[in-house]
Amino acid sequence: MDKHRLSFATVNILSHNIAELIIDNDVEVSLEMVEEHDQLLCSIFNGRFGVLVNKINTYSYSFEATLSMGSMALMKAIAIVNYSAQGEQSTQKIIKTRITDNLNLKNFSGLELGWQQAVDWLNQELLDENDMITNKQSSPT
Repeated sequence: MDKHRLSFATVNILSHNIAELIIDNDVEVSLEMVEEHDQLLCSIFNGRFGVLVNKINTYSYSFEATLSMGSMALMKAIAIVNYSAQGEQSTQKIIKTRITDNLNLKNFSGLELGWQQAVDWLNQELLDENDMITNKQSSPT
């Protein structure tokens, strides 16, 4: 697994199309930090990809960061793994703020094996349409 260090977080490359983001404790993520994250992912992934946000730490987002995160064209899905009620509330606030953007975002509980469920969901979301057609044709009827 490739590991990259940003000024505010660690990014683990879990597969050819999934990155895990672990933001440091007590950080307020700024617009510049979101841009730093986006630049790194654009330099790593050439095609569609997903991000697993592993919220093991407590942090917040500036309003500008909330409005811009998750906006990359090739980012097809975001899975968020929360471990506390506070993290869950923060995620719900972001979802409400960005409702009109129709982000492909799903929330998972880290206390209920959510990390693996999040990875599985991202893999499903990133299946190419051609893969789905091929799988449908090859499955017995």
